[in-house]
Amino acid sequence: MHSAPRALCPHVEWAIAGVLGTRVNLDWIRQPAAPGTWRSEFSWQGRPGTASKLASALRGWHLLRFEVTAEPCATAEGERYSCTPDLGIFHAVTGIHGDILIPEDRLRAALTRSQREETDLEAEIAKLLGKPWDDELEPFRYAGEGAPVRWLHQVV
Repeated sequence: MHSAPRALCPHVEWAIAGVLGTRVNLDWIRQPAAPGTWRSEFSWQGRPGTASKLASALRGWHLLRFEVTAEPCATAEGERYSCTPDLGIFHAVTGIHGDILIPEDRLRAALTRSQREETDLEAEIAKLLGKPWDDELEPFRYAGEGAPVRWLHQVV
């Protein structure tokens, strides 16, 4: 969680607990990149699909900035969700080395839009890679360096 107003912090914990099926008490610290907000980090383990459930549970609050990532496993590719109040949610499938895997139909659609001069190809590719989300979240990531991380485990 990169930033949350203090009033939403318990709701974030309840939402995460509802998905993971276990009580969650996060260690919240002030977020210097957005005065008046708080941040927390944690690691979790769960079945494939848990990342999408976590992102869905959190996306309903417009004031949150967060990222949810799931490592790839034998039965599923990895995933990354990024969310900001201004941009909404971004989802990417990731490979074993963390690279974003873009489906060919999305690449073809971006190429078609650029050929019709509806948009710039470079801007379209940047969106497919999540660059606008990375640009907006980077100051919040940097502000969290040295922050404590809570490791959560769920038996699968």
